[in-house]
Amino acid sequence: MLAMALEGGRLAPALRHTPRPGPGEVLIRVRTCGVCRTDLHLLDGDLPAREGLIPGHEIVGIVQALGQGVTTLALGQRVGVPWLGGACGRCRFCRQGAENLCDRAQFTGWTRDGGYAEMTVADARFCLALPDELGDVEAAPLLCAGLIGFRAWRKAMEGRVVDRLGLYGFGAAAHLLAQLAVAEGQKVYAFTKPDDLAAQNLALDLGCLWAGASDAAPPELLDAAILFAPVGALVPLALKAVRKGGAVVCAGIHMSQIPALDYADLWGERALMSVANLTRADAEDYLPRAAAARVRPHTKVYGLRQAAEALADLRAGAITGAAVLRIDPPL
Repeated sequence: MLAMALEGGRLAPALRHTPRPGPGEVLIRVRTCGVCRTDLHLLDGDLPAREGLIPGHEIVGIVQALGQGVTTLALGQRVGVPWLGGACGRCRFCRQGAENLCDRAQFTGWTRDGGYAEMTVADARFCLALPDELGDVEAAPLLCAGLIGFRAWRKAMEGRVVDRLGLYGFGAAAHLLAQLAVAEGQKVYAFTKPDDLAAQNLALDLGCLWAGASDAAPPELLDAAILFAPVGALVPLALKAVRKGGAVVCAGIHMSQIPALDYADLWGERALMSVANLTRADAEDYLPRAAAARVRPHTKVYGLRQAAEALADLRAGAITGAAVLRIDPPL
């Protein structure tokens, strides 16, 4: 099978034997795989990755073979495979419904091979049912960008009413969350790079009330802000933009250093927190809600061999919305 793998600090084509599913696993023929900023962090060494790793953790595909003991999935079934690829199920975090914090968690496209390939193997317990309303290209970005945004959104609303929501970094995750938040009646304020007029126009087209530069103050104080851009310098700016009792949620898996904070910006019972990964419960809640709210990604589609080009475009800010690899059927 053809795959795109990390080799010597770059992404290169590789021919691999088709993997076999072990006990509790399934073999999946990949139809589409989203391209995520986390894949850039792997490529850049921000997250340590083994040589030869196949990235990709927003996978939509068809079950081709069942490993021993798999009874919850069927041959020919369409499934999604997200970032969280496994958890121990026994630790205190798993027992408390926080499998996203499991110390022995497995991650698709990081600790196990992912979806930049014609075939992949996944833990059957962590494969997700997908709404029929979502096509293969549409569904892929929801499996990480959508889910992480949803988890961050719910964290932002814990213990507070959020009528005014700020989104810093209007890429794949933010443009999906904005649609859901607007459908829920929230006023959404989009913050982008100062010269990213395409992202600002997309935000306004999707129903955001305001769009502007990330270093600008919003026209009114926010109830909460979510940072999708991995830029630590935005944290103090976001704290200044939220009201007393508001929240700032950092949604990335990696972020540059956060500068020293003026305590006055945090004071007033403002909350600063992060989200880590996602849970299967998040997906069971989010995917039907997103489909019902007609959340749809704006996508740019690439072929499997164009994965490196897609990542380069993502790095350069040349993608408005989300990038998706469409995998041709294996020969």
